[in-house]
Amino acid sequence: MIGRGMGDMITAASLFILGAILGSFAVAQVWRLRAHQLVEDHAAGEKVARKELNRLKRLIRSPRHDRSECLSCHHPLAWYDLLPGISWISLRGRCRYCHAPIGSTEVLAELGLGAVFALSFLFWPHQLLSNLQLGHFALWLVACVLMAILFVYDAKWYLLPFRINLALIGVAILIAGVVLAETGWSSEVLGSMLLGVVFMAGIYFIFSLFGWVGLGDSILCVGLALIMGSWQYALLALFLANLFGCLMLIPIAVAGKLQRSMHIPFGPFLILGTLVTLLWGDTLIQLFFALMSAPAMMLMV
Repeated sequence: MIGRGMGDMITAASLFILGAILGSFAVAQVWRLRAHQLVEDHAAGEKVARKELNRLKRLIRSPRHDRSECLSCHHPLAWYDLLPGISWISLRGRCRYCHAPIGSTEVLAELGLGAVFALSFLFWPHQLLSNLQLGHFALWLVACVLMAILFVYDAKWYLLPFRINLALIGVAILIAGVVLAETGWSSEVLGSMLLGVVFMAGIYFIFSLFGWVGLGDSILCVGLALIMGSWQYALLALFLANLFGCLMLIPIAVAGKLQRSMHIPFGPFLILGTLVTLLWGDTLIQLFFALMSAPAMMLMV
């Protein structure tokens, strides 16, 4: 009989594999979204990178005829070319057919989303006993796939696709509904959720008016705040997002490469802040109050 500890590890490993597979799916959607954006921008008369447009426009086709292919030679990929992580490593990051570099985005997304799925199970802050609780966890995993798409797209092109942001808000509303059902439709919980949305989305909407961030960041915050479900978590996620952003900018500033015109995609930091907050928020908040109370205790001695 497998002990509970071993069972948990098997479940986590299974979720890692599932996350890696969905990470590959997420990156495929990123390239399809990019192709649609380029075609739409070109049709609207906007200036687009012609080479990139010609390379990606083949990805726009009906789902029935949609198959994964190399972005360089457009050779259809077999199942053994799509094994998460394994195919990239075995081919040394190059296409099997034309030997063009594949890039690291795909493998990083596969391994990253696989790790998120496994860590989400191992550190999930709620019980997983009832159907509602299992539904909450399943919806969180769906949200993670959408956040992976937004993460990669924003990191590469400094833009958060509206349709994916909207899909994330839809999933977030379902998560909020499940949480409210678990708590007996508590008005206090609902008020905390809405206050979190006001904090996160409102602050970034104001920032967008000054051109400091894009409007997509504010829309993203609506979904993230609903997923976290409390104003305390919303504030912690904002703090962590800005902390992660500063940690990335400090080495650039020290190297003298920081410029006023530099574009910084903030969506990935908001997503990382939300992930850390949801899984370890209570621990971080308790640690914060412990650190704040330590000087007061020393003064009282």
